[in-house]
Formats: sequence, structure tokens, C-alpha cells
Amino acid sequence: MLPPKRVTVEVPKLNFFKNFNEIEENLNLHFKLHPEHAIRCVFLRGNPLSITIHPSKPIEISLDSLTSKPKVSMTRKTHHRATHIANTQGLRETLPTLNIAIPGQEPMKNIDTPPPLPAPGQPLMFADLFAGCGGLSLGLSLAGLNGVFAVERDKMAFSTLSANLLQERDVPVAQFSWPDWLEKKAWGIDEILEKHSPKLFELKGKVHVLAGGPPCQGFSFAGRRLESDPRNQLFEKYVEMVKALQPAAIVLENVPGMKVAHKAKSWKELGIQIKPQSYYDKLVESLDRVGYQVLGRILDSSLFGVPQKRPRLIVIGIHKSLALHLQGGVTRAFELLEEVRIKQLQELCLPEIISARDAISDLEIEYAGTKPCTDPSSPAGFQELAYTRPRTHYQSLMHQGAESDMNSVRLSKHKPEIRERFMRIIQDPECAKGVVMHAAQREKYGLKKHRICLMRADNPAPTITTLPDDVLHYSEPRILTVRESARLQSFPDWFQFRGKFTTGGSQRTKECPRYTQVGNAVPPYLARAIGLAIRSLLEEATAAASQQTVTEAEQETLAIA
Repeated sequence: MLPPKRVTVEVPKLNFFKNFNEIEENLNLHFKLHPEHAIRCVFLRGNPLSITIHPSKPIEISLDSLTSKPKVSMTRKTHHRATHIANTQGLRETLPTLNIAIPGQEPMKNIDTPPPLPAPGQPLMFADLFAGCGGLSLGLSLAGLNGVFAVERDKMAFSTLSANLLQERDVPVAQFSWPDWLEKKAWGIDEILEKHSPKLFELKGKVHVLAGGPPCQGFSFAGRRLESDPRNQLFEKYVEMVKALQPAAIVLENVPGMKVAHKAKSWKELGIQIKPQSYYDKLVESLDRVGYQVLGRILDSSLFGVPQKRPRLIVIGIHKSLALHLQGGVTRAFELLEEVRIKQLQELCLPEIISARDAISDLEIEYAGTKPCTDPSSPAGFQELAYTRPRTHYQSLMHQGAESDMNSVRLSKHKPEIRERFMRIIQDPECAKGVVMHAAQREKYGLKKHRICLMRADNPAPTITTLPDDVLHYSEPRILTVRESARLQSFPDWFQFRGKFTTGGSQRTKECPRYTQVGNAVPPYLARAIGLAIRSLLEEATAAASQQTVTEAEQETLAIA
């Protein structure tokens, strides 16, 4: 390294050198900038990063001549920092197009080679990450896809998924073909990646669709939307699993808030404003890097035969080698999804909109009556609905294949004064229905809870959340049962829920009881439509790729002739 040469650079010195040194440390370069003097710039031959500080003439050093190589790859964040530093007074940056990999997200090799797909007549196989109680898995299964394995950390939620999709029950969907090397238990995605990575790589070509819905609390507008929430980073694990399995298509479901960027960051000292990214933006970049064309759109579940206004971000990706053969690329997925939506309503004989009354009027106390609760997970002293029969077409669809005694129909035990208050709210003509009660209405009835909504019988239900007291029944002075919430999510009556009904206090963030399982779930009818659309998408892409191969072979034959 040459001795220092004094250069006059008019920038906020301390902050500039502090940030520049961070870049040096990331690249493990062996020189330092001092606030009192500068050095000649070093250019690394073979390194895509070259920073030149005027008026010094760059000195060229081969990368091979360095005694140590960079410890870690430069992150996008650091790259942005270098860019903004170089745009400051007296500085110029020479940066060719960078293709710098984030650790754990290196570009996937052979992205031009289409992933294997099943033989004609064989079902697509899928895996479900962050599976919860199995709403997405159930919907994909209803679309004719077969499950391989599911990853869910919470024991209660996994118990529900297992009771319906893993235990060979007599249900109208195929059970998972679980790998013999993977224990049937609640797994965290980080655990399974750490302990079973070699086995996961062996599943390449055997899992055609990778689905998942990372926890949404850090993105949700109903929550506090903390950027630091560690659950926000779980989508990175999703990308790692994509790299391991290399499926033909991917599906990810989340709340619309995933598309909203968190607070902006800035370097006030340098007067630089950095545009923040949403986690959706980061997800798209990460998946693009590993070979997938990805698109996300916000869809309303109520348009798919779900009796609930539930906007959700649906992200669909397809391997780039297949996307090349689709007109419009991955956008074709949402065109097919709209076609499937219309066809699904026709096949199921459902109207465009299903009301709350259409969905759960057969579960009203006045119609069904009550009896002592016999659920083994419920303490003594509770009552449950004594179910009789469906009253509408939607209810008949939900009740197909169900046993006479449905699971999770336990009623809440409200105190008399609470029931009286709820009835006054129901009968109050000034109380808005179908929307969250405003502050004046809550104050009128002495409600401390900030989010509470009285259902409107003739409209789809509001979004079902993880908290049972967020929604009041449209005609009876009570909150909904787990089964009513499940109906509004389009879970069939044969689907059984396991674990506690509710939890509270410090356990709220540690456990996933039945109400939470339902509130977190992907509506099965929405998932069914997504599964059917992906089937059509892959069939279309495969057919187009095969036709191109035939055409190229014919042209080659003609050229030889």
C-alpha cells in the first residue's frame, strides 16, 4: 500500500469515513481512511466494486494478490450506502452492474432447465410451509393436488392439521404422503432446514408446488406493524426452502400490509433519503435471484365463494424456464385464477356473494338448540349447539361428509350484563353493522376494546381475526363459536380442530388455540381456486414448451435436409 497522499475532500468527514469503513470491513480490505488524510484509491481487478476518489489516480491490484478474500458478500444495503457516499461532493463512484449475492440467497444454477413435472394423469405434489391448521393445504387438496409434507411450529395447529390430513381419516381429500425420514410433529422451518437439508435436496423434482403463509403479525394493519418483529424475516427461510426443493411453482399468502414499506430510513448528516422497501419487494427480489418470476396481487376472498370480506395478498411464482413459454409470463396465473373463480362458483352453484346468514344461520341457538359440551378439550360447565340440519345451499356444501356431532360448536359463557349489552347493540339502529365500531359507539356502551364489529346478516362477514371477541353475532347476543368462524372461512364441517379453544395473557404469543388457528388460516375455497389455477398454469407452460421443442426439431430436420 502506498503512503498517504493528502487530498482535499469537502464532505462531512466523520460520517463519511465511518460509513466508508463499514464497506471496507464487509469486503475485508486492508487499508483505512483517516479523518485527517486520505489515501490513493485502490482498484481491485476482477472485483465488480471499484470506488475512485478524485483527484487520486487509481492503483490497480489483482484480486489474486490479496492474502485474504472477502469474508462475506456485500449486502444490498451496503451497496446502497456506497452509492450514496460516492454521490457526495468531491467523490465519484465507478460501479458496473452489480450482481452481488446475499448470503444464503445465491443465484440458483441451471435456471434455464425446467423443473421436473409429474407424468400425465399424475397429481401435482405440494409442500406447505407455515401451514397453521391446514387451510391452504386443504384448499390445494380440494383442487386435486397431493401433499408431501407440511411445516408448522405450533403444536396445537399441527395437531389440527394432522387430525385432518395426515391420519388417514375417511375424508374427501387425499392424505399427505409423508416422507419416512421426517417425524410427524411440529417443526420450525429453521429446524427442518438445519437438520434435514440433505433430505430436502433429495425431494427436488418431487415437490412441484411450494406453498406457505409466513406469520403476518408484523405486517398486519390490525397489529403494531413492527419492522423489528423477527417473524417478518421468516420469508427468507421460505426462499431457502425454494432453493432446496426447486419447485415448478410457488404460492405465498399474506396480509396486504406485506406490500407496504416500513418507515423510511435516512442519513441526516449526509442529507440522503433512502426509499424503503416493503417485505413484498424484498421477497420478489430474493425469488427473482433464485430463478423465479413472481407477482403478487391483493384479492378479496368473498369473490371466491367465501362468506367473508377478507382481502389477502396472494403471491404466485413460476420457474423462469416455464414462464418464458407463457404469454405475459406469471401474469397469466392471475388471468387463469379469474377464469377459475368464475368456474368454481358455477361448479359449486354459489352466487357471487354469500351472506353471513347464508353461511351460519343453521348454527343459531334459536334454530339448533343447545346441550352440554362434550368436547374433551373444554372444561365442564359449557354448552354447545345441538346441530340438526342445513338451511341453505352453502350450508349443505359445508356439511357434506360431516359426522352428526360437529367439532368445535362450544358456546361462550357470557355474563348476563354482557349479554344484555350485546343485545342493546344489536337492536340499536344507530349502531353501524358490518364495520368496526367507532369511538363514540364504544364509549356509549362502555366498551374498552378498540376493535369490535357487529356483523350484518345480509352481507359477507367482516374479516375473521384471531381474537374471538372481535366480531359479534348478527342476531344473538354473543360472540361466534369456532365452528361459525370456520364456516365463514369456508372450512367444511368434517374438518376437526384440536387444542385449547382460547388462551390469554403471556401465552397469547406462544400458543395457537382454535380461534387463532381459524383466524390465521387461508380460506380453503380461495386456496382451492389458487390450486386449480396453478394446475392450469403448469399444464399450459408445459404444453407450450413441448410445442416449441417439436418446432425446433422440425426446423433442424429441414435445415439438414
